[in-house]
Amino acid sequence: MEQSQWWTRDQLRDLQLSRLKQLLTHAQQHVPYYRDLFAQLGLQAEQVSSLQDLSRFPFLIKAEIRAHTEALKSEKARHLARFNTGGSSGEPLIFFIGKERVSHDVAAKWRATRWWDVDIGDREIVVWGSPIELGTQDSVRGLRDKVFRTKLLPAFEMSEQKLDDFLAQIRQLRPKMLFGYPSALSHFARHAAKRGLVMNDLGIQVAFVTSERLYDEQREQIASTFGCAVANGYGGRDAGFIAHQCPHGSMHITAEDIIVEIVDTHGLPVPVGESGEIVVTHLATSEFPFIRYRTGDIGVLSDAACSCGRGLPVLQEIQGRSTDFLVAHNGTVMHGLALIYILRDLPQVRAFKIIQESLDLTRVLVVLEEPLSAELSSQIILGFRARLGAAVEIQVEQVNEIPAEKSGKFRYVISKVAAY
Repeated sequence: MEQSQWWTRDQLRDLQLSRLKQLLTHAQQHVPYYRDLFAQLGLQAEQVSSLQDLSRFPFLIKAEIRAHTEALKSEKARHLARFNTGGSSGEPLIFFIGKERVSHDVAAKWRATRWWDVDIGDREIVVWGSPIELGTQDSVRGLRDKVFRTKLLPAFEMSEQKLDDFLAQIRQLRPKMLFGYPSALSHFARHAAKRGLVMNDLGIQVAFVTSERLYDEQREQIASTFGCAVANGYGGRDAGFIAHQCPHGSMHITAEDIIVEIVDTHGLPVPVGESGEIVVTHLATSEFPFIRYRTGDIGVLSDAACSCGRGLPVLQEIQGRSTDFLVAHNGTVMHGLALIYILRDLPQVRAFKIIQESLDLTRVLVVLEEPLSAELSSQIILGFRARLGAAVEIQVEQVNEIPAEKSGKFRYVISKVAAY
């Protein structure tokens, strides 16, 4: 990967096509789910002569994985590890990963960290995980932390006392990099500012953020407090390490392992520069194939070359999950930022969460410095109705805190109305 990142796009596409043929052939011969599906649809791996031919193959959706988990395992698979998504958008997804996939994802991660002059063995603080995830790692965490000089802090524990302790650990370890959810790292940063703690003299080189949308104010808060660059990453346990930001600002796709398609609501490809759902084929997943996997995320591809000189293709924009979008009463689709900015402009609001239950009802949870007044409630309702529609019921509820999802992530917007 250190060599191939400098290849031309034609060279990378040739590599993708070669590996795609291998993956499809293996799936057709050794994966019961795909063997039956390809036969039913009259598809043959040997018919693929270009990357465009991939669009002839069916999408893989979460419901199919849940319904056919065992049949998606390759008959040649050995030592598969069970994984699951955090379930922040609903029911967790259970799937399996082989050693080839793990090694490729780890290599992609470390190549990207080297772009920022950080390498294996440099001290790292990781802010991550749910209680379940962290508990399962207890037996190996000590050894792993010692070998990789990594300290894992649980993102779901955010009490004042815990935050004080976490910041003390960061000061003691003096890591070269931070890694975690942007909401968690920005929360750390805000708490440090509140306590008047100086955290920008520790030699932190970069904060890698992933798994959530990175907002501008989060980037600014993290960079200012910790005195470091902020590098965005995009991927997941299911789809793999898809893209990472280089120091020149581009989100480079891990093209050696990942084929990214952008499709519209009908599953048809959209032109470069237009937004649609991100569909991923992970070329290192022969033991449990992810072929044309619909991520539920919305993004935009770019055909521009990055000034860093790498041939790796670029994701121009990652707009969020389809459930981060809202649907107005008249059917207009808008990003959650349309409502987020209403609340962020209100100094009384410390934290919030927007839940669109239906086209007719949206709930707004707010954490306030003082009791919710009729005036503030009316101001929120009017602002939301101006965007969602005058007939929409807006329920404003004051709460003591906004809990993170079970995964440890935080989501500002959840829509139960299909936007894509």
